Amino acid sequence: MDPEVAKYASGEIIEIDEATNKRLKRKIYQRILVIMTVTYFLQALDKGTLSFSSIMNLPSDTGLVGQQYSWLTTCIYIAVLIVEYPLNWTIQRVPIAKFFAFNICAWSVVLACHALCKNFVGLVICRTLLGIFEASCQPILVILSGMWFRREEQNMIVTIWYMMNGFQQIVGGLLAYAFTHITSGPLKSWQALFLTYGCFSFIWGILVLLLLPDSPMRAKCFSEEDKKLIIERVRSNQTGLQNRVFRKEQFFEAFCDPQVWAYGLVALLTTLPTSGLGAFANIIINGFGFSVLNTQLLAMVLGAYIMFCLLSSSYITKRWGQTILVMAAYVVPSIIGTIVLLAVENKNTATKAGLLMCYYLTLSFWATSTLAISMLSRNVAGQTKKTVAVAVNFIFWAAGNAIGPQIFRPKDAPRYFAGFAVHLVCYVILITVLGLLRWHFIRENDKKKRFLEEQTDAADTRGVHSFDDLTDRQNPNFFYIY
Repeated sequence: MDPEVAKYASGEIIEIDEATNKRLKRKIYQRILVIMTVTYFLQALDKGTLSFSSIMNLPSDTGLVGQQYSWLTTCIYIAVLIVEYPLNWTIQRVPIAKFFAFNICAWSVVLACHALCKNFVGLVICRTLLGIFEASCQPILVILSGMWFRREEQNMIVTIWYMMNGFQQIVGGLLAYAFTHITSGPLKSWQALFLTYGCFSFIWGILVLLLLPDSPMRAKCFSEEDKKLIIERVRSNQTGLQNRVFRKEQFFEAFCDPQVWAYGLVALLTTLPTSGLGAFANIIINGFGFSVLNTQLLAMVLGAYIMFCLLSSSYITKRWGQTILVMAAYVVPSIIGTIVLLAVENKNTATKAGLLMCYYLTLSFWATSTLAISMLSRNVAGQTKKTVAVAVNFIFWAAGNAIGPQIFRPKDAPRYFAGFAVHLVCYVILITVLGLLRWHFIRENDKKKRFLEEQTDAADTRGVHSFDDLTDRQNPNFFYIY
C-alpha cells in the first residue's frame, strides 16, 4: 500500500452513514468535479476553435490549400501519439494537480499564439504544441474520476465532464457568431477568437493551480477526519488509490488483457468519425446551403444533441445497468444517419433540412465513447496497469483523431462519399467489438464466482485488500461492470 494512503486508510471497513456520505459528495462535487468539468470545457472549446474559424476566413488569410486544413487537426494527434505514454508515466509520479495546471497554462499560451500565424507552417507548429500540452487532459481526468469517486458514481462523473464537448458547441457557436461580426480593426475575427480563448484559459490554469488538490491525502481544503472518510468512500472500488511504484508484472499484464485492447479499438472506431465530423462540422453544414452566420448557430444544435445523447445514455445505464448494450444501441442511429447522407442528394429545402437532421443523428455514437472511458476507469485496477491502459486508450484515440480529417478530401465536397463510407465501416466493426467485450466480461466474472465458491477463504468481505495495488485479474473479489 502507498505510504500516503496507509496514513489515512483504516485496516477494515468504516461504515459511513447516508447524511455524511451526502455531505462528502457535495464537498467533492463542489471542489473537484467543478474544476474537472470547467477544465474539460475549456480544453474542448480551445480545440474546437479551428472548426469555427474555418468559415471565418482563416484558410484564405493564411493561404491554406488542398489538404493543409486537414493536417492542422491531424498534427495535433500525431503529437499526442508521440507523447502519450511518457505523459502517463509522468502523471503517475508527479503531483497531478500542479502538472495539470502547468499544461493548462502552456496550452493557453500556444492557443493565443495562433493569432500571430500568417501561414501553414506557423499554424502547424502551434497546433502541434497544442496537442503536446493538451494530451494530459483526458488521462488526468480519468485518474481523478477513479481517485475521488465511487465506482457506481464514475459513469455519471465521466459523462458530466465529457459532455462539455457538446456544451462547447453551444457556447462556441454563440461566441463564434459574435466574433464573426468583427469586420474591421487591427484583428481579424478568427485572430480575436484565438486570443480571447487563450487569455481566459491561462487565468483558469492559475486557478486550478491554487484550488485543485493533488489527492485526497493532500487536500488541505478538507479536514483530517474528512480525508479519512473520503478515502473510505472509494474502498469498495477495489482499484487502489495511489501508487508511484512501477510494477513490471502489471505492465505486461496490461498488454495481455483483451479489455485494454478493446477500449483502444472503441477509442479508434469512435474518434475516427468524431474528428472528421468535428473538424469539418461547419464546412459540411455550410455545404448543405446554409449561410456562414446560420452555420455557426446550427452548430449549437449539434452540441445540444451531443449532450442529450451523453446524459440519456448515462441515465439508461444507471437505471438498467447494461452498459455495453446501451453503447451498442447508440451506434445504431449513427448507422442510419450515415446511410441517408450517402444515399440522399441535396435538391431542395426539404432535403436540406432532412440531411441536417441526419447529420446530427450521426453524432449519436458519442455516448459509446463516453461510456467506454467510464468502463476503463471502473474495470482496470492496479496503478501501473491503469497507466498503461489509459495510455493505450489515448494512443488509439489520437490515431483515430489523426486519421479522421484526412478521409474528408476537398475533391469529395460537399457530400464526402468516401468519408461517410469509412464511418459506416467503423460503426459495424464497433458493434462487433462491443459484443466480444461483453462476452469476455461475462466469462471472467463467472470464473471469479466459481473460484470464490471453491476458495471461500479468498473472499475479502472486510475490504482489507481494497487499497492494495492489485490488478483486476489478481484480485478475485473484483468483478467487471458491463
